[in-house]
Amino acid sequence: MRKRVITLASALLLGLSANAQKVEFEEYDLSNGMHVILHQDNSAPVVTVGVMYHVGSKDEEDGKTGMAHFYEHLLFTGTKNIGRGEWNKIEAANGGTGNANTNWDRTYYYETFPSNNLQLGLWMESERLLHPIIDQKAVDTQNEVVKEEKRQRMDNAPYGKIIYGDVYSHIFDKHNYGRPMIGYIKDLDAAKLSEFQDFYNKWYMPNNAVLVVAGDFEKASTKKLIKDYFEPIPARTLPKRDKVVEPERTQEKRVKEYDSNIQLPAILLAHKTPSMKERDSKVLDVISTILSNGKSSRLYKKLVDDKKKALQVFSFARNLEDYSVYNIGAIPLGKTSLDDLIKEMDEEIEKLQTELISDRDLQKVRNKFENQFVASNSSVQGIANSLARNYMLVGNTNQINKELEVINSITKEEIRDVAKKYLAKNRRVVIEYLPKKK
Repeated sequence: MRKRVITLASALLLGLSANAQKVEFEEYDLSNGMHVILHQDNSAPVVTVGVMYHVGSKDEEDGKTGMAHFYEHLLFTGTKNIGRGEWNKIEAANGGTGNANTNWDRTYYYETFPSNNLQLGLWMESERLLHPIIDQKAVDTQNEVVKEEKRQRMDNAPYGKIIYGDVYSHIFDKHNYGRPMIGYIKDLDAAKLSEFQDFYNKWYMPNNAVLVVAGDFEKASTKKLIKDYFEPIPARTLPKRDKVVEPERTQEKRVKEYDSNIQLPAILLAHKTPSMKERDSKVLDVISTILSNGKSSRLYKKLVDDKKKALQVFSFARNLEDYSVYNIGAIPLGKTSLDDLIKEMDEEIEKLQTELISDRDLQKVRNKFENQFVASNSSVQGIANSLARNYMLVGNTNQINKELEVINSITKEEIRDVAKKYLAKNRRVVIEYLPKKK
């Protein structure tokens, strides 16, 4: 068994598309509304089955938060035909691996098996959708798991609130993106079993999901398996989603957050930015790369290498369906004040807002994005995730093949104008992230 798992891991690394710059796929709908995407790649004997559901923490009701992330754990309990606690054992016994993840917009489940176990992967995912175990014992068990995860990732992790978006309450006044993705534990503790079951029935249905099969398979037989396992699952009426409009900020906001796990403070410049569907979100990804990606980036070279005012600098976007969040931050070194770091960071932002970057810098950014593209699509697992995300959240599955085209078409003028528009001081929230005495 050990040898088989190692072989699978090696296959995952070697499972490259024949042409890394072009991901071929076929997509269609089942009669119950489930969308299907197939990416055939017979270069390695491995296959990923993934199902993404269009439900995340933004879809939760006030007082009933945490449900979306909770189901990421709960749906590994078992089903009518998979014994309680047997899910992971079945995967491992058949040379497979599996996991799930949640964000504010969607929940994604996947398994990767040797390709001769494709049918098993499809059956397990159909079982998860048809009749999972949702009883009080499962809820009580997973509630403890979620609490432990919160303690590890947020409560006891240095800078955890920044990493996991727990500071977004300062950015969003109306939109549910301002709530913690993991929810509030008090809501989970107070929830009744019927409320957990209601959440599942509200969102987990074939017409609110996309099924992706990526890797080594034969199309005709796979389509028949998909039809047999998934098409009998009845569609239901999807609840109406009301788009929440977050007002534009017109004045800089300054707040403080405290973390008992740190000794050094941090400063964070946080901005509400456009949806991941919009071109400007890609331009902001480019800006992030210019500012802090690598030791030759502007903020790193200036604050860490040259002036030695910062122990670390960072900027990153969290691209989401309705809006995105863009953060620029630094951890001071020595006696450097947070205000001094803000001043230094503002100087670099202002340069982007007023000066065009060089041809060399633009080409360097394009090279980095090409490397990222190849890395993200270097396994069938990565390709499956990208296909599902682009279909569900971007609205265009083929965006997987347009990413580099978009990045390479971004101009110096666009970089300047987007920096000027979205990184304006009156649109941002300045968060002082400070040590808290235990």
